[in-house]
Amino acid sequence: MKKYFLLALLLCAVAVSRSQTIIQKDPAIEKMVSEVNRDSLRSYITQMVSYGTRNTLSTQGDPKRGIGAARNWVLSRFNEYAKNSNGRMQAFIDTVSLGPDGRRVDRKIILGNVVARLKGSDDNDDRIFIISGHLDNMRTNVMDSTGDAPGANDDASGVAAVLECARIMSRHTFPATIIFVAVSGEEQGLLGANYMAEKAKKENWNIEAVLNNDIMGSNNSSETLNINNNKIRVFSEAFSVLDTGKAALNIRSLGLENDGKARQLARYIKEVGERYVDNIEVVMIYRNDRFLRGGDHTPYVQRGFAAVRFTEMNENYYHQHQDVRMENGIQYGDLPEFMDFEYLRKNTAVNLSNLANLAKSPSMPMDVKVETRKLTNYTNLSWTAPKAGKVKGYYILMRETTSAVWQKKFFTTETKMELPYSKDNYFFAVQSVSMEGNEGLPVMPVPAGR
Repeated sequence: MKKYFLLALLLCAVAVSRSQTIIQKDPAIEKMVSEVNRDSLRSYITQMVSYGTRNTLSTQGDPKRGIGAARNWVLSRFNEYAKNSNGRMQAFIDTVSLGPDGRRVDRKIILGNVVARLKGSDDNDDRIFIISGHLDNMRTNVMDSTGDAPGANDDASGVAAVLECARIMSRHTFPATIIFVAVSGEEQGLLGANYMAEKAKKENWNIEAVLNNDIMGSNNSSETLNINNNKIRVFSEAFSVLDTGKAALNIRSLGLENDGKARQLARYIKEVGERYVDNIEVVMIYRNDRFLRGGDHTPYVQRGFAAVRFTEMNENYYHQHQDVRMENGIQYGDLPEFMDFEYLRKNTAVNLSNLANLAKSPSMPMDVKVETRKLTNYTNLSWTAPKAGKVKGYYILMRETTSAVWQKKFFTTETKMELPYSKDNYFFAVQSVSMEGNEGLPVMPVPAGR
């Protein structure tokens, strides 16, 4: 009897072990994530707030005040980090002259995006991954370019995340290129992001992902009094506005309304971010941005690139686009004391882990196809090797049609796979996997012959 009991326990243990999901972490990425420092983030925000105002229309000649002083300081930080990159990182201010537009620019200005480019180590890998935040801010009146506007959360928090990622990642080598950018002109109408996205389109940059960070360092709402520093929202567009004609028909016929580039990127961010960062949940929002609002990822989405927005779970409108004042017992203004720097640390780490995993991965598999020539309850997938990167193998991802996230993974070293699951009932995708286990972005199959 005792033997049977022990055998039953052993069988139960084996069954449990087989059902467990073992999460593989890259030790190099784990170390980078552990180096994200809330005191560093605090120091960046304190410095940016010290410039009084960072309104896009503010002075550019004063060394201690205004948008000019702020972007010169960001450039100095990038140049300091570049010293640790063995010549791979280069930083500069990318400028363009703009005239009055009759809306939110009432004079001629020099618009400047502060850019640091960490060149990839693989000359055959032309992929680019971008992390951005906007340096400019505003008072209650967006045209007020002289009054003080701290802008601690909107959006010194996003720029702080960019700076901290650059500080840590500049010491490491990645096959693909990473661009860190603090854009200007967001509050004046996404001017800096539009300039950069249009430049990328004209010059045929191979941008695979844009992680835009805007208002991501405070944990409490205003009217509803909700507090939550364990969740971060990621907004993603369903599919590109460029998906028209045959592309739109294909989306409809295959049921791919939730599988555009940005939506796939959001799924990826959730899986990888929650893998590497404790006590954080990435909440996917099926919208390009907050209700009827916009951000610096939008110009990239409009040009066909995969781009998403990171924003805190609860926005506090007492501290957003407000002059600093006390009114009816309420403190208004975007002040540093309303920040949660531990929350900002976690949100920055989610960005870093995703950037690192993407930039270390091989490029996406090519010619991903699903066989449709005969009716079968099996699903037969095939693909060819990626253009760049060494692959250990591939993950086949599977989810039910109603699931927001991928539910199963199958690993193979081949470039084809037959699965005993019907393509009628599930969605599938294929990911390239590096020798260290870093996954690239998934690719949805198209019917063979199309």
